Formats: sequence, structure tokens, C-alpha cells
Amino acid sequence: MQELTINAVGAQGDGLSRLGDGKPAFVPLTLPGETVLAHMDGARAEIAEILTASPDRVEPVCRHFGACGGCALQHWAAEPYRAWKAEQIRIQLSMEGLETEILPTFAAPPASRRRVALHARKGGKGQGARLGFKERRSWNLVPIEECPVTDPRLVAAFPALARLAEPFLEHPKSAPTLHVTMTGTGLDIDVTGVERKSGGLSADARMRAAMAASEGDFARVTLAGEIVYGARQPLVKLGPAVVALPPGAFLQAVPAAERAMVDFAVAEAQGASRIADLYCGVGTFTFRLAEVGSVHAAEMNPQAIAALKAAIGATPGLKPITAEARDLVKRPVLSTELAKTDVVVIDPPRAGAAEQTVEIAKSKVAKVVGVSCNPGTFAKDARALVDAGFRLEKVLPVDQFVWSPHIELVGVFTR
Repeated sequence: MQELTINAVGAQGDGLSRLGDGKPAFVPLTLPGETVLAHMDGARAEIAEILTASPDRVEPVCRHFGACGGCALQHWAAEPYRAWKAEQIRIQLSMEGLETEILPTFAAPPASRRRVALHARKGGKGQGARLGFKERRSWNLVPIEECPVTDPRLVAAFPALARLAEPFLEHPKSAPTLHVTMTGTGLDIDVTGVERKSGGLSADARMRAAMAASEGDFARVTLAGEIVYGARQPLVKLGPAVVALPPGAFLQAVPAAERAMVDFAVAEAQGASRIADLYCGVGTFTFRLAEVGSVHAAEMNPQAIAALKAAIGATPGLKPITAEARDLVKRPVLSTELAKTDVVVIDPPRAGAAEQTVEIAKSKVAKVVGVSCNPGTFAKDARALVDAGFRLEKVLPVDQFVWSPHIELVGVFTR
């Protein structure tokens, strides 16, 4: 047992302390200024007792907090918590020698997530499937009965989702994850983690899964993209367009956060005649941008591009949209292809967009709007753009994943 003083909260949401030898200690569920008694396990610690609590400590809103690994910061008051998120962006930029205006953090409301990944495990004898999230620092499952970050309509479906999970547990090596998306036409569920070497689901399991899906009134159930049950096409509204989601499609987790990022990008694109929307997905930004100027959209997932293209013809009043399935890592849009482009909007995965950034830097594009879910890789890409003559004007932090250490952002570059 050791007494520790918490000096800060680190990038992963753990409190940071210093041991006698100067090495860091990571103490989950603590806040700056607190002193605690903790059990040590190398550089990791677990609280045994809080000796001095921070005035910013608040009562967590979820009974699963502390065990469930989904939320790390429910015990922190809103204002310092959001300030910390903005500070993480500033730190990552400073590591690349960059400074800019950091706007007030957009805070997504609780009870608003439309996408969750629920893990399923076998229950005890005579019990059905257990459904929940993983424990902190563990593969063990925390059965979830409430979730204050998730839309209540999705939470209400947890019992029906547990019944749906049962047939996918027929093989002892299966560890299914239900990727659930709430759409305008019902829940869309893509299941992964099912043992496939033995032939996948049996005919009986497929039938039971379809029956459970029907009883739950789900729109669609797929197994790694293959349809197991389909009652209705899952549809989402993206600006003026209605898009039919392909199985397992990426969608921003919180509609309010999506709107904030899209509104910000569209405002920055005003006056542009030609816009490139790179890593466009199913068109999160594309359709709103096409209200401003003509758009060329590129994305590596061909199913996403097919869905985007299908929605174009059914959405009147837009400027022209062209779309292509293209691996922007192996085959980035070249600087010569961007010759007549006024604005580039780019929304890459967590790994960033190093290869595409090189081509944007070589182009004559005057403005780039960079959307990111990883401030670290954003900062590296930003450094490349600044070295090419761009100026990072401002960054909007977006707290989409409430009470987690994750942060989204939108940055604006001009030259």
C-alpha cells in the first residue's frame, strides 16, 4: 500500500503520480490534487482509499462506473473535464511545435449515442446470454443494465439483443460482439467474433437468430456483413439525403456531434466551387458540402461508395457529386488531381492521413478542413501541412464520447 499524490490526468484518463524514483504511476479513477492510498502493480495502481478528494469530484451517474471499461471520467465535473480534453489537443500540437486558437469544446449530451458494441458471453446454467461491456483492463464482461451515454431507445433493446446473441454462442470458441446502430428504420446489428472455421452458424442457429430478430423488431442482422435477417433496409439521414447503410458501415456515434462537425466544415467551405471530400464514408459530409459546391468524394470501402452513389440520384437540389472507391493510403488523390479544388475536407481513421497529406501539401489548394478522432496523428499531419505553407487557424474540440478519454476535433488550415 502506498500513499500517492495525483498531479494530473493522463491522455488515457488515468490519474498520474510520481513515485520516489521519479517514475510515473497510473492511478485510474483519480483527479488532480487528490491524495490516495493505492495498491501498486508495477507502474499501475488501484485505489484503496481516497485520503483527500478533489473539489471537482462528483458522484458518477452510472452504477456500473468503476467496473465497466466504457467510461473513465464520470467522476469529474463537466467544466474541468472538458477543459482537460481541449488541453490534450494543445499538448499534441505543442509536441509538433504548433500553436493555434482552440475553440470552446462542443459537448455531446448524455443519452445520445446511437452506436454501441456489445460483447456477448454464455450465462450460467439455465440462463441466456450475458451482454455488456468489458471490464477495465480485462477481457471479463460487465453485464450492463443501464448506460447513461446511450440513447434510451437502444438501451431498452438490451434484453432483446441478449436473446439475439444466444444463437451466435453455439460454438464454444465464439465470442460475439454485436455492433448495434440505431437507424431511422430500426436497429441494424452486425455480429463479429463468431467461430467460422467450423462452418459458421448452423441452420438451426440461423433460424433462432432470425426468430429473435423478428421478435425484437430489428431492421437487419448480419454476420460479418452476411445477412442473417432482413426486415427493412436501415436508413439514415445525412443532411438532405437519405442513405441506405451497407452492413457494418461506419457512422458517427452521436448525431449531435456529427451535426456540429458537419456544420463547422460546411461553414468553412462557403464560397468554394469545387470541394474534395476524402475518406468520405457513406457521405457524412458529402451531401451538405454539395449544397455549397461540386464535390468529389473518395473512400476505400466500395460498399460505402455504392450507398453514397445510390443516394445521389434520390436527392434533388445538390451541386454535382462524383464518387470513387479508392485506397487513399496506397493511391492518394494526387496534387495534380486537386489542381482545380478550392477546399479539401478530410476525415481519416485513427492512423491519420500521412500519404494523402503529402499530396495536399504539394497541391495549390487554399483551404483544408481536417476532421480527426486522434489528436496525435492530426498533429503530425498538421505539421506536414504547416511545413508546406499552411497556417493552422483554429481547432474545434468535439466531446463525442462523453466521459471517455477519446476526443474528436475539426481543424482549419489556410494559405
